[in-house]
Amino acid sequence: MKVNILQHTPDEGPGAIADWIHQHQHQMSIYYPAQFGVLPDVNDSDMLIILGGPMSANDDANWIKAERHLISQMINQNKPIFGACFGAQQMAKVLGATVSDSHVKEVGWAPVYLKTNQIEGLASELVVLHWHEETFEIPKGATLLYSSEHLLNQGFIKNNLIGLQFHLEPKASNVHEMIINDYPYLANSVFHQSQADILHHQISEQNHTNLFKLLDYITKK
Repeated sequence: MKVNILQHTPDEGPGAIADWIHQHQHQMSIYYPAQFGVLPDVNDSDMLIILGGPMSANDDANWIKAERHLISQMINQNKPIFGACFGAQQMAKVLGATVSDSHVKEVGWAPVYLKTNQIEGLASELVVLHWHEETFEIPKGATLLYSSEHLLNQGFIKNNLIGLQFHLEPKASNVHEMIINDYPYLANSVFHQSQADILHHQISEQNHTNLFKLLDYITKK
């Protein structure tokens, strides 16, 4: 399987998603549309992974619009897509939902709660990394997948599409990169966690186990 990853900023890489790809012996290619304006061809994509970034899905950049066109093509060809943060917001917009400012800024580690039993074997609660101040509506026909204390819409699933507002993919090295490069973003977070709090938080193996279950689910449908 050819898995194409869209990475939008240097400090938000695929993390454990790359481990899942290698574990299944899939072919992985990483594109950087915000930097180079290049996107994969839908006919050369068996699966699309769309990562986070500091931009908004409501921005007017040409590459953001082109990325949504690719998402639409993937959906029309019934190919699986997984999106995190900005990636999930892009998916939501393609599916006709609104992306808007959230009433809270969530930056740091906090729980999310499973809202459906559609996928077997998922943990009912996970402590995950949040890094956002925008949110999406749940698209028409999609199912609410996760919620948090402060934000109802933390994830959705529709057929072989999954979008998460939070991050399950980071490994310790990814968190380190986010902190040293983007630490000013912690300001005004509802969690009030320091750089050290976020950096030294022990990442649960459950996060990556559940991530793998989500990826397995959308690729086996």
